[in-house]
Amino acid sequence: MGAGATAAKAEAMTEIVRPARYVAEPDAAAVREATAVRESAGSRPKAKKPLAKTNRLRETRIEKMMSKAELARRANLSVLTIDRVEKGLGCRMDTKRKILEALGLSLADRVRVFGEEE
Repeated sequence: MGAGATAAKAEAMTEIVRPARYVAEPDAAAVREATAVRESAGSRPKAKKPLAKTNRLRETRIEKMMSKAELARRANLSVLTIDRVEKGLGCRMDTKRKILEALGLSLADRVRVFGEEE
């Protein structure tokens, strides 16, 4: 390395570098404008929740004196799946069939337990 390389290296080290976390503060006019835009838009849009359908799975399970864990074991499903179905979240037709068989019900009882299908 020659003298030129050392001088360039020393010159590069003398640069002032701001830390990565530095954020320039916005000016007051920009803050007022952003606030006015937010207020004119009204309230924030709400997040959409998945549509939950009411069903009688929980009541039917309790009538049969069965815990979620027992139903899950008999239906070869997870407890989380049973919980989601009881809350009315959607599931596959095969899952409904497994639940009905684990409860000792016939497939004709599907409407009584899960309600009308769309």
